[in-house]
Amino acid sequence: MSQKPLEAIQTHFSKVSDPRVDRTKDHKLIDIMTIAICAVICGAENWVDIELFGKSKLHWLSTFLELPNGIPSHDTFGRVFSKIDAQQFQLAFWEWVCAVNDIITGQIINIDGKCLRGSDDQKLGKRAIYMVSAWATENEIVLGQRKVDEKSNEITAIPELLKILAISGCIVTIDAMGTQTNIAKTIVDGQADYVLSVKENQGHLFEDISVLFAVDQAQNFKYASLDYHKTVSKGHGRIEVRECWSTSRPEYLNLIRGVHNWAGLRSIAMVICTRIIDGMETKYVRFYISSLVSDAQRILQVVRKHWAIENELHWVLDVALNEDHSRVRKDQAPENLAVLRHIALNLLKQEKTAKGGIHAKQLQAAWKEDYLLKVLATGN
Repeated sequence: MSQKPLEAIQTHFSKVSDPRVDRTKDHKLIDIMTIAICAVICGAENWVDIELFGKSKLHWLSTFLELPNGIPSHDTFGRVFSKIDAQQFQLAFWEWVCAVNDIITGQIINIDGKCLRGSDDQKLGKRAIYMVSAWATENEIVLGQRKVDEKSNEITAIPELLKILAISGCIVTIDAMGTQTNIAKTIVDGQADYVLSVKENQGHLFEDISVLFAVDQAQNFKYASLDYHKTVSKGHGRIEVRECWSTSRPEYLNLIRGVHNWAGLRSIAMVICTRIIDGMETKYVRFYISSLVSDAQRILQVVRKHWAIENELHWVLDVALNEDHSRVRKDQAPENLAVLRHIALNLLKQEKTAKGGIHAKQLQAAWKEDYLLKVLATGN
């Protein structure tokens, strides 16, 4: 058995400042964080669960933790994580991710926000917090996260998150909320490319791009010099046809009002998704701006992979880790617990020997200490 199963995590998270005064430090901060990480990997959802995990695994934990006064109480876990500086905790998370993962150059990084629905407190007038996360599609890991300020929105949180990420050489995708000139500039300044969704929230941009494509579409693209790609997928009684038209031609781009305000903009694209289920047909039309040179096949691939953050991160957090039902809400505890879930998810995703989904891996980690060690080893 490894005597340091969480060596890398402990190295990076030991940089987090202890918020307690000396006379109240009955337990080492790194022990508290380590127990919490192990517990969340095994399915713990709150501070009571974490205390119970610690007590049930006391002998095993004592093989690599000091535990001078045994296992902390659930009140201690809750109090400490409510006071730990969330930005410090998130920075330690990012440094750990970069240290133990070979981030694949050129991969797609999805940026999107998620509401922690159970973190609201109506009695105190506290709204549910919103976290913006970055998901690396090839590595299948969370790269980082930022809380959206209560009096703001994703527009301010996304640049802050992008600035701490190592995005050089990657392609960043963001939904329409993040289609802002300053965000595009931040991505380009980070030596990355972008594919950004355009909806009605960008008035002139949406209007101009939709009109440009509508003119060619009215003539069935007969005279258009556009790059085109089509995919067809079938399964479970459903047929999905995806078509993409893109262009980098100056005669198109120069007709967009304010085009020069968008750093690095080199192409525009239209994607039409036709879905047929039991003979019923529905169509969705979406528009995009990109810093990539026009390549309909590549842009369509990037657009499809944007949904990985919904399917592989947000859905898993809700279904396997039960995030939306968490009632942790005091001070900085909700966002710190969100980081604990991200740590657990990254470790469970990287462990490839066990069959089954994330919940099945959590059960195996809880039942078998040898398997839990395997999961922890992916973080070193």
